[in-house]
Amino acid sequence: MAWLFLFAAGALEIVWALGLKYSEGFTRFWPSVATLIAIAMSFALLGLSLRSVPFGTAYAVWTGIGAAGAAIAGMILFGESADWGRIGCLVLIVAGTMGLRLVSPA
Repeated sequence: MAWLFLFAAGALEIVWALGLKYSEGFTRFWPSVATLIAIAMSFALLGLSLRSVPFGTAYAVWTGIGAAGAAIAGMILFGESADWGRIGCLVLIVAGTMGLRLVSPA
């Protein structure tokens, strides 16, 4: 269950990163509210996962999901560059995140 919490926390990190974009510096009310809720839920789920997932692993997986997901969202939603260098780096992030999951206890 801890890993499910961790993956959900990572997904919510993507949501709140997008929320930061759509809130336009917290000047738009509803996107700002949604962003703050996503932040709180992401941190809460990360905290729950830390009950059994090692700290370093949990943090690395959480940030890896968020970083890769935000970069992919930027490519899809905002037309950001999807050149081979960026794709290659994203593959490395995902591979490292999956590797940590495979070699970690719990």
